[in-house]
Amino acid sequence: MPAFFMTSTYTTATPEDTFALGEEIGASLTGGEVLLLSGGLGAGKTLLTKGILNALDYDVEEVTSPSFTLVNLYKTEARDIYHIDLWRLDDGRSSASAVGLEEILDDAEAIVIIEWAEKLKDFHFPGKFLRIMIEGDGEDPRKIVVSSES
Repeated sequence: MPAFFMTSTYTTATPEDTFALGEEIGASLTGGEVLLLSGGLGAGKTLLTKGILNALDYDVEEVTSPSFTLVNLYKTEARDIYHIDLWRLDDGRSSASAVGLEEILDDAEAIVIIEWAEKLKDFHFPGKFLRIMIEGDGEDPRKIVVSSES
């Protein structure tokens, strides 16, 4: 993992700042990363994801929250990117099963972005992953903590 992901705290004052932070994160990804996003409704999880995908050369106009589909697959020239939203699911291992997370993680080159990741309390990810906590809502600035964990 790049040093960028040791543990860093950012404050974004505008949606554009949140998007730009997503681009910074996305530019450092090489494949095989799992990003666990947590934050309340409207905190900016999907906006951050759009920034990440923009940096990975994917059309952000095509990026939507997978709240009802649960999993969106975005195919880029370099790799597949899975965007998962667990908001509508119960906590625990059943959430992982409902979205086929173990099968998705079999793709060692894919990038996996999971919104509402706190619902995966007992799921153990192979290797390292990035935890991204977003605090704030409405017009308030966002505090975003990015940390690498294993």
